[in-house]
Amino acid sequence: MAQRKQTALWEPTIVKGALINSLYKFDPRIQARNPVMFVVEVTAAAVTLILGVNLFHGGSKLLGFELQIALWLWFTVAFANFAEAMAEGRGKAQADNLRKTRTETQAHLIRDGAEVVVSATSLRRDDVVIVRASEVIPGDGTVIEGVAAVNEAAITGESAPVIRESGGDRSAVTGGTTVISDWIKVKITANPGETFLDRMIGLVEGAQRQKTPNEIALSILLAGLTIVFMLVCVSLYPFALYGGTTLTLPVLVALLVCLIPTTIGGLLSAIGIAGMDRLVQHNVLAMSGRAVEAAGDVDTLLLDKTGTITLGNRMAADFIPVNGVDPAQLAEAAQLASLADETPEGRSIVVLAKNRFGLRGRELAEIHANFIPFSAQTRMSGVDFDGRCIRKGASDRIAAFVRESGGEVPGELTSIVEGIGKQGGTPLVVADGPRPLGVIYLKDVIKEGIRERFHRLHAMGLRTVMITGDNPLTAAAIAKESGVGDFVAEATPETKLKIIRDEQAQGKLVAMIGDGTNDAPALAQADVGIAMNAGTQAAREAGNMVDLDSNPTKIMEVVEIGKQLLITRGALTTFSIANDVAKYFAIIPAMFMVGYPQLQALNIMHLATPQSAILSAVIFNALIIIALIPLALRGVTYRPLGAASILTRNLLIYGLGGVIVPFIGIKAIDLLVAALHLA
Repeated sequence: MAQRKQTALWEPTIVKGALINSLYKFDPRIQARNPVMFVVEVTAAAVTLILGVNLFHGGSKLLGFELQIALWLWFTVAFANFAEAMAEGRGKAQADNLRKTRTETQAHLIRDGAEVVVSATSLRRDDVVIVRASEVIPGDGTVIEGVAAVNEAAITGESAPVIRESGGDRSAVTGGTTVISDWIKVKITANPGETFLDRMIGLVEGAQRQKTPNEIALSILLAGLTIVFMLVCVSLYPFALYGGTTLTLPVLVALLVCLIPTTIGGLLSAIGIAGMDRLVQHNVLAMSGRAVEAAGDVDTLLLDKTGTITLGNRMAADFIPVNGVDPAQLAEAAQLASLADETPEGRSIVVLAKNRFGLRGRELAEIHANFIPFSAQTRMSGVDFDGRCIRKGASDRIAAFVRESGGEVPGELTSIVEGIGKQGGTPLVVADGPRPLGVIYLKDVIKEGIRERFHRLHAMGLRTVMITGDNPLTAAAIAKESGVGDFVAEATPETKLKIIRDEQAQGKLVAMIGDGTNDAPALAQADVGIAMNAGTQAAREAGNMVDLDSNPTKIMEVVEIGKQLLITRGALTTFSIANDVAKYFAIIPAMFMVGYPQLQALNIMHLATPQSAILSAVIFNALIIIALIPLALRGVTYRPLGAASILTRNLLIYGLGGVIVPFIGIKAIDLLVAALHLA
């Protein structure tokens, strides 16, 4: 698996861009999307206005104190803007790297049977181009003829070439990648500006994404707390006057800003953007923040077998005839049924027949044959010629075909099919009209390391289900070898869709991994639909995530990053609310000790003066946002623990830490403020 080179957290170019972008975010229309920081900006503006009036009229003896309060309130807004801009900047840096892959490419367009050299930007959907070795693929498309090795390093960062071929589920190619051997004909599937690379750039740049449901719920909670504390602060003014305490508006504003959850309010957007950026670092593109968040709550994971759990290219390994049938006769029928089959399996059958029995390929046009293509509904293919109806396909469908043709299915055939299935192979039964001839043994190759991955997924509490069109025996053997938790055999696209809907009806979140056109409906229905970049265009458009490396075992990283996002948000929310406790002890006694000497008992920090206490709390409130930016961008380290353990860990580390750190920080700032005579 290729992992895209990570951008340094404090990359100078990103920091510079973030500083500039932070200034634009002072726009009240932008701040209004974040109720907490909008209140801070409004109060900062109010204190600045009062300061200006007092400065002009000389109506205040605490101009220096009020100036510092105003400055630190503006710094609080600026630091929150900077956190969001830093998260956005990391995504924009990835987009800039992708833009560099764009070159002015020429395309060999096939028009009226002849090649015409045109600019790649002039290509339109359904145009057909031919791409040869060392040429750049001019646009997104599907291979309709040929097979070639393609270097996709410009998109995925992976230097090893991949095979792209017509037919099957590895036919999609991406504009900007390079053919390094052989040639392919490509049917363009996207107009200029609509390519996969364009969508990638838009996604990694798309920091202005819609909020997720959990984020909306948290925003409502923060807004509610802000309103409550605004009412509290307003009610404190007459209370202070009654007690003989002079309470200025800047002091009241300082109290409000320290009481409301400014820490999590300033970092909330950055946390969500950083989650999407971490996926990009693993070469996975999420179409929305909702998909990343849903990945953290996934209960059930559905995986297509072919191309996901297995390598995808099943190879013909043997011809096993039934009694009375010559192996060469079976091989000939299998070859005839596969001559027009452009799938890797079909080509491997032709190759095996040639290598084993010296049967050379023939053109179907020469023998006036009619090829019957494979379909997900019939689950068989074949050829009709010279009065013969040769079919190959799933054992149950071929058995039904034989009976419909007036033949009988020998018990020996069932034994052969079961034997191949127990070995983990895929049996492909061949029949010539009413006469069963035997079985083609196709071997599936399990992807390396997938068993260990499934073990970790199970440890995280996920239920894994393999979906396959194979018979139950083959599916059981593959499931056992790969370590997947459960399986569904002989599945159709409708079956996959029904399984997802049934799981969702039980309140579960479902993730689906697939790469074929027949996976598209399920990918669209799933809460998290991860399409393989090597798969078909339909699959890539249906999913809400695309894995550029086409490595299905990467679901581990996707789930962990989703959980990490949720845990990070929860941890910083816990810290934000907990550190308000220390601010209460700093500000409340300082504000009311003159009128209520009894509150001296709460002044456990022994801060220098009331003004020093208030100023120290405001300064700490601003600086803690900057201090937590690295944690918001990198995320809290995820460990596969239960919900109760994670809650306990959050309370002990971020809850208790959120109470202790402000006591230390505010006291240290107070000592510095007193030493510098700032208040």
